[in-house]
This record gives sequence, structure tokens and C-alpha cells, in this order.
Amino acid sequence: MRRDWILKAIPGIQLARSYQRSWLKSDLAAGAALSALLIPAGMAYAEASGLPAVNGLYASVVPMLFYAVFGPPRVLIVGPDSALVPMIAAAVLPLAGREPSRAVALAGVLAILIGVFLIAGRIFRLGFVTGLLSKPIRVGYLNGIALAVIVSQLPKLLGISVQGGSLQANAIATAEAVSRGATNPVALVFGVATVAIIAAGRFLPWKVPGVLLAVAASIAAAAALGFKDAMPMVGALPQGLPAPALGGVTPDDVVGLLGPAAGIALIAFADTSTLSKSLAGRGGVHTSGNQEMGGLGIANVASGLLGGFPVCGSSSRTPTALQAGARTPLSGIVAAALVVVFMVAAPGVTAFLPTTTLAAVVIVAAASLVDVKTLLRLVRMSRMETALLLTTFLGVAFVGVLQGIVIAIALSLIAFIRRAWDPYRTELASLEDVPGYHDIGRHPEGLRVPGLVIARFDAPLFFANGEVFAEHIRNLVADAPGPVKCVIVASEAITDLDTTALDYLVELDDELASQGISLVFAELKGPVKDRLIKFGVSSRFGPDHFFPTVNNAVKSYKRTFGL
Repeated sequence: MRRDWILKAIPGIQLARSYQRSWLKSDLAAGAALSALLIPAGMAYAEASGLPAVNGLYASVVPMLFYAVFGPPRVLIVGPDSALVPMIAAAVLPLAGREPSRAVALAGVLAILIGVFLIAGRIFRLGFVTGLLSKPIRVGYLNGIALAVIVSQLPKLLGISVQGGSLQANAIATAEAVSRGATNPVALVFGVATVAIIAAGRFLPWKVPGVLLAVAASIAAAAALGFKDAMPMVGALPQGLPAPALGGVTPDDVVGLLGPAAGIALIAFADTSTLSKSLAGRGGVHTSGNQEMGGLGIANVASGLLGGFPVCGSSSRTPTALQAGARTPLSGIVAAALVVVFMVAAPGVTAFLPTTTLAAVVIVAAASLVDVKTLLRLVRMSRMETALLLTTFLGVAFVGVLQGIVIAIALSLIAFIRRAWDPYRTELASLEDVPGYHDIGRHPEGLRVPGLVIARFDAPLFFANGEVFAEHIRNLVADAPGPVKCVIVASEAITDLDTTALDYLVELDDELASQGISLVFAELKGPVKDRLIKFGVSSRFGPDHFFPTVNNAVKSYKRTFGL
């Protein structure tokens, strides 16, 4: 039993024991191809988060090693991602001021807190919480993130420095700088060329990633043309391996990061879980959201402890690894090892890497998040979900990333409660030559049974809709063509009942009984009947009040009244 628990907690052990030698060549090749993408992407996302470029490499190496050991035994690349960039910056930079070392420490603490939240979620099996993020919310969030990231990176693309914070402030400051002629023409040319090379790389037959070509070309051109002082450069990387960098963090800092950490943990897991399920579906394998959550939590804690920042599953680098032939997480370990070799053997290469190039890399990545197709589809299908998408987009882009997500989740819950509070409800009637009982609103030719009302209510009964249910029954009785003797509730959709709704139900039963009308239920779920017994009203609603089908209830009514 203990051995099984260890293997379940550390899937990497089982993978190592079952690893096949025939996979090695593919994993080595995929790791080499992946490392070429990890280096520029990691540095780019670090810069976009307001952190030194080298910390992006730490966040690319450390989490991948730990996720390979503690995550599910399949190919999933975790590391810095454009979806998290503005949230990290929003959480860390206001507390850090202009001190890079403090920003690094705060980003590390943020990653640790996120990891703790995710590990706690794994322990308490909270993998279901991503259900709070419906598709409209996710699409609106990603579109808002894309706009925020692109606007934040435009100054670097133009080779200028602005003092902005929000999207509006960044946009206004950038426009003012451009109007003053502050644009750096050399930086702009390098940035636009980077975007063009990355875009062209997607349509050309070579297998080398366009990002790698663009970064290599930028470094080569900057060095050959002597542009080191003509535009801002990343600079040479400090020598050394990932190490703790958490000094100077106070308890107040930790408290201030708790809220953002919870929000980022939810988004990081939602992105990783969606990607994982998509890949698992293609391969026909089962995914465990809780195991995914635990592995990602450990990866974030490790990243924070060793100079990195928050990470999640990468929807761009994972497909790259798979297309290169990756068979197992060993491909990620190989890629991480090669990045470490680069950091140790050639840290000076980045001295000629323009920051505009990294800004272009981030802008292209952010642009890939834009999803106009889903917006247009929702406009045709659902006004409510379209409003949710647009509200999330506007909240994330113009109010703040974390605030926008909170607003969107709150609106989503309100929309859910509203649908449950005001569900579809109708009266049923029979149709000639058609079995069963059908919605009289859709079939006005339906035939009613004299003295009988058959009501349908398509939602669980709870505090918000108990009175709505009771009013629905009263209206049907009042509008019936003749005196009513019985009301049958078609209860298949009533999957729950709380005490508040029960009070309304009892009050309704008393009211109907005073008029000589009996209230019975058809197709009511067993668990709901059990709740009636638990609530102590089984004497009121005895066995003669429940029928397995509407047809049985109608037959009983007809027998009772000789119809």
C-alpha cells in the first residue's frame, strides 16, 4: 500500500522504471529542438513581467525538471507563459518599486504561494474549480490579456521608455512619446523584422522555429552592425545556476500577494488543465485534474525557491516538443539541461540581444491568444454569454487582470443563479397519436384532462426559486379552463431541494388542499424524496403522492375520478 502511494505521488518513478530504450532518440532530438525555443521565450516573458531576462531561464529550467518527476507521465511543457505575464507584473511591480532584486524576490514568493494553493487544491481534490471559468469567460480573459500584453510591449518595440501602469496609461504615454518623435528607428526596424520572421516561419517548410531564427538574426545583425549602443539591449546574463533569491520580503508583502496568488493559481491551472485535456483527448488517455494540480503546484514552488516566477502549461512549446517527436517528459529534462549549458557556456551572447526583439516575441505570442471567431459565434447564439465575454474582456483590459477575472466569475455565478431562479416552466398536455405528455406552449393543440393540471419546472428547487415554483402552480390552477382537482408536477428536472424551497412547497400544499386540490409528483428523484423524509415531511407527502411516471399519475387520477 505504501509503495503504491509513493508511485502515485511521484509518477516519475514509474515512468523511469517503464522507460523504453527505443524512445531515447526521439526524446533527445525533441529536447534539443525545444531548448532552442525555451531560451528566447523565457527571456521574453521575464522582460514582459518586469523581471531580469535571466530569471526567465530559471523559470524555464527548474519547473520542467520538477514537473517531469511529480506531474502526470506525459509530454507537457511548463514554464513562463504570455497568459500569466500581466498578472505577474500587476501583482509584483507595485510592491517592488524600481528595485529589480526586490521584484525577483516578490515574484518568487508569488510563485511559492501559487504552488501552495495548487498543492492544497490537490490534497482537497479541488480540480473541479476550473468549472468556474466558462468558455466565454476564458475567451474574454485571453482577448483582454492579449490586448494588455501588446500595449505593454509596444514601447519596447518602438525603443522608447514610458511611465505607465494600466492599459490606458501605457497607451496614452506611448502615443505621446511617438508624437514627440521619441521612437528609436533602429529598434523599430529590428522589432518589425522580428515579427515578420516569426510570422514567415509558420509558412515556410523548415522545421526550425521562427522565434529562434528571429532572435539569432537579431543578435547577429546587432553585433555585425555595431548597434550595441543604438538601442536597448538585454545585456550579458550573470554567470551561475538557479539559486534562492527571496531576500528582503516582509510578512506584509506575503499578505499583499495572497489575493493575486489565488487568482493566478486558478488561471494557471485552468490553462494547464485545458491544454492537458486537449492533448490527452488526441492520444486517447485519461487525465487527472487533481494530479495535474499537484504537479503544477510543486513546479511553481520549485520555481519560486530557485529564482523563477509563476509558470503554467505552455500551449506553444508543448506542440513544438510533440512535433519534434517527444515521447515522454524526458524531452523536457533534456531541454532544461541544454538551457543550463547555454547559461554556463555562453552567457555573453545576449549582450547583443535587443529588447525590442524580445518585445516582438511576446507581442506575436499574445496575438495568438486573440479569438474573434468564438466572439462572433456567441453573438449569433447567446446574448448572455456574449455579454459575459465582453465584460470579462473589458474588465481584464481596462480595470485590471485580477479584478477582471473576479468580476467575470461573479457575473458567471449570477448568470447561473438567474437561470436557476427563472427556469423554463410550462404546462403539459397529451397529443393524439404521440406517446407521453408535451409542452402545451409548443403544442397549443394539446388536450388537457378535465380537472387536472400537469406542471413542469426545469430546475432544482432552492431558496431563490421556491416562490417562483409556487407562483407557477398557482397561475396554472387559476388559468385552468375548469375547476382543478389535482396538480401533477413532472419532476424529472427537480434534482435538489433545500429547506427554504420546502417551506414554499408546504405552504403551496396547504393552499391547494384548502381548495380541494391534491398535489402529487411524478418522476421525482430518489435523493430528493430522501430529503423530504429527512426534513420530516414524509407524513404530509406519503407514498400516494409519488408516481414513477407522469402517465402513471394520470392513470391514477382518472381511476380515482372515474374518467
